[in-house]
Amino acid sequence: MVVLTLTAAVPQLRPPVAEQSGQPLGPSGAHLAILFLSLGLLVLGAGGVRPCSLPFGVDQFDRSTEQGRRGLNSFFNWYYSISTAATVVAMTAVVYIQDSVSWPLGFGIPTALMLLAIILFFAGIRLYVFVPPDGSVFSGVLQALVAAFRKRKLRFLNKAAIVCEGDMKEDGRSADPWKLCSVQQIEEVKCLMRIAPIWASGIICFVALTQQWTLAALQSMKMDRHLGPSFQIPPGSLGTICLMAIVLFIPLYDQILVPMATSITGVEGGITLLQRQGAGMAIAIMSMVVAGLVEKKRRDSALAHGGADGTSPLSAMWLAPQLCLMGVAEAFNAVGQVEFYNRQFPEHMQTLAGSLFHCSLAGASYLSSFLIAFVRKSTGGPGGASWLDDDINVGRVDYYYYLIAALGVGNLLYFMVCAHLYRYKGTPELEDVCKDIKAVF
Repeated sequence: MVVLTLTAAVPQLRPPVAEQSGQPLGPSGAHLAILFLSLGLLVLGAGGVRPCSLPFGVDQFDRSTEQGRRGLNSFFNWYYSISTAATVVAMTAVVYIQDSVSWPLGFGIPTALMLLAIILFFAGIRLYVFVPPDGSVFSGVLQALVAAFRKRKLRFLNKAAIVCEGDMKEDGRSADPWKLCSVQQIEEVKCLMRIAPIWASGIICFVALTQQWTLAALQSMKMDRHLGPSFQIPPGSLGTICLMAIVLFIPLYDQILVPMATSITGVEGGITLLQRQGAGMAIAIMSMVVAGLVEKKRRDSALAHGGADGTSPLSAMWLAPQLCLMGVAEAFNAVGQVEFYNRQFPEHMQTLAGSLFHCSLAGASYLSSFLIAFVRKSTGGPGGASWLDDDINVGRVDYYYYLIAALGVGNLLYFMVCAHLYRYKGTPELEDVCKDIKAVF
């Protein structure tokens, strides 16, 4: 953030401006190098903070007590809610300062807040509960797979824990961890194999969220964005409606809906983590259907008021219902995913659990880019406009919304199958290992 702030504050770090025209001349290689350095440092910092902050917070709760378990149930909800609220502030107040006041000040404020965060973090270091690291997560997984392959004549992964001649030392320890693994390592591999199908289903759900942010901004540019006689909503700020829905819904869910559901179902948390994810997927489908209906109305209105270049007199607030639904969908699915990974992974794999959620977001972005390219190419015939034409009034964005909804339906069915077959952590599976060991003898 310091380097990024300097690129805005120091004139020598910005592209020069032509004296006659006043237009910027393009950045030099040195300008781009410094900019990329700042972004690279941000990536490294985020890679350290995002996967670790949540499991570190989880470590502060004593899950052996009822009070600790209750606190942990709310922690996931409040963590996501507060993080989203911070994003709202960043996308509104900070962006306004950058655009209307000063870019150096706009970057300097989050830089100062990050410095304050570091000070607060170290100020509380004596209060934290620290769980010591337990070696590499991936080496244990690889060792179990290699050991299972070496004993492939036996039965599946459990064979990696079967003791063969020369596998153990005299003191009872494994002579070679790549030939003989512990039952715990095997269960970790099975945990990854069980979670992978569930994780894949979350990507499609986030595709809907990604598309809503982009296309809603384009839709609003062809609508009436006035709030009052003089103020216009910036197109890029419409996404904050989705974020505000998350910030408002999660406390309502945590404080009111969860206790009500718990009294009915008897399930801690009201509903299971997989049910929570499935509910989010279903609401995301509803959001895309509503978005398609609104877009059809907006397009017809725009064409009736000026043709392809027309602007609909409809208020941009017509987009609010679909964005609110998407916010509720994210509150269900995203928080459900975060809590699911953190609860289902072994304790020493919590950082990997936290990173899976961000991998889902990244995967959704890549899939969205592919889907846009595919639709533009496949629906734009000779001389015809594609669904995602550069002119939104010429294209058929409503068809594209319905396509994403159809993909969501297929993904929901896939998820329901995976959820039905999934066994939560703690289900006894050691009997399989024992059977394999007895079979050898």
